[in-house]
Formats: sequence, C-alpha cells, structure tokens
Amino acid sequence: MEIQGKKFNFRGKTLEELLAMSLEEFAKLCKSRPRRSLLKGYDKKFLKKVEAYKKNPKAKPIRTHGRDYIVIPQLVGVKIAVHKGNGFETIDITEKMLGHYLGEFALTRKKLQHGKAGIGATKSSSAVTARG
Repeated sequence: MEIQGKKFNFRGKTLEELLAMSLEEFAKLCKSRPRRSLLKGYDKKFLKKVEAYKKNPKAKPIRTHGRDYIVIPQLVGVKIAVHKGNGFETIDITEKMLGHYLGEFALTRKKLQHGKAGIGATKSSSAVTARG
C-alpha cells in the first residue's frame, strides 16, 4: 500500500520485512507497554483463527472479546469484530494500526451532545448522549 507516493514502513521496516520477523523481534520495535505484553506471548487459539480466516477471506469476521490484543503484522488484512460492551464492532486491520490495541478501535462510549435543559431541569441534564 502506498501512502502519497511513499511506501508504508513501521519503524523503518516494510510490511514484508515485518511478516518475516518473529513475534519477539517485532516486539522490540514496539513502544514499551505493547512490547512487555507481546514478550509474554500471544494467544495461540486466536492466531489459529486468523490463519483460518486468511485461507477463506470471504468468511465472517473473527469475533473476540479480547480488546487487549495488540495488532501484529499477521493480522493486517483481517476483519475482526471486537466486543464493545453491548455488541461487536467490525474493524478492518490496516498497516497503520500496528502496535496498537484492538480496543482502541472499538469505542465503548457514545459521543456526548449538549442539548437545551427543559423546564425545571438541572443544568447537568443538558448533557444528552447521542443516539445511534
């Protein structure tokens, strides 16, 4: 994928180089918090589901409650449905998401809209959550 004439890179490495790396080598390129989590290991069952999805990309997205999974190069191009409290939000994993947590892309809170307080209402009731 080219971004405005430039090829994508993550800390100076192309996606092909990242895919050839082991999980420990990729962890060394990440920031400290994701690096510590990756060095503990990655969920083997989840990686098996990812490999099965890559063989059949027309399959349903992989559903998970694991908001603390870190996006690794093997996940690029996969659709994952991340639980957000009341349902699942489908996410297409791209190169820009590498090193981030899945939970960062499935927001759990609605956007706040400020409305007009009704007659006899308190000032705090003017904050109304968005519908939809």
